Amino acid sequence: MRKWMAGGLVAGLLAGCVAEAPYPGPMPQPEPPGGRCGAAELQGLVGQKASVLDTMRFSQPVRVIRPGMAVTMDYSAERLNIEIGNAGKIKRVSCG
Repeated sequence: MRKWMAGGLVAGLLAGCVAEAPYPGPMPQPEPPGGRCGAAELQGLVGQKASVLDTMRFSQPVRVIRPGMAVTMDYSAERLNIEIGNAGKIKRVSCG
């Protein structure tokens, strides 16, 4: 019985010594901070009243997220997310 336990222990230790396989392709590049949705160009909206959005037109899908609002966790690099804070001002502009 002890031989089986010792053999299992040795096999387990040897399994930990196996080299990791190399990554088969190029590493994916992180998306730029503004992403494909154009959030970088709209950072000037942060701190402004949410009412400025009423007169704006966007060429990409936009999701305005108000305090306490339920939002899905799906990610779309083309979608512009505009988060409104409790004071009614734009808190964050991001892709997603």
